Amino acid sequence: MADIGADQQDNNEPDYKRLHAYSLVRNTDMDDEMLSEAVDTAVTACDKFPENMEAAAQMLKQAMDTKFGPSWHAVIGEGFGFEITYEVKNLLYMFHNGAFSICLWKCA
Repeated sequence: MADIGADQQDNNEPDYKRLHAYSLVRNTDMDDEMLSEAVDTAVTACDKFPENMEAAAQMLKQAMDTKFGPSWHAVIGEGFGFEITYEVKNLLYMFHNGAFSICLWKCA
């Protein structure tokens, strides 16, 4: 009996992962150009470094610093909370692949 339940659970995992195989922007106040660039860079960083969130966050921060000026901050991970002060029109909070939360903001 336990084997049948385990088989059904294994069959449901791909469906669950398939449901969350996209990026979801939860909160932002960026303009469209900046938002598009930030989301593309964040997705690229997470896909390039799926096991190393620190490297992914560093890649995202450096790309945003280069494109939109210094003082960007990035946090990528699972199960974190935050309260930040940021410059208006420079905040992105998103989810990627159902596993990663990404918070990107600029403050001087």
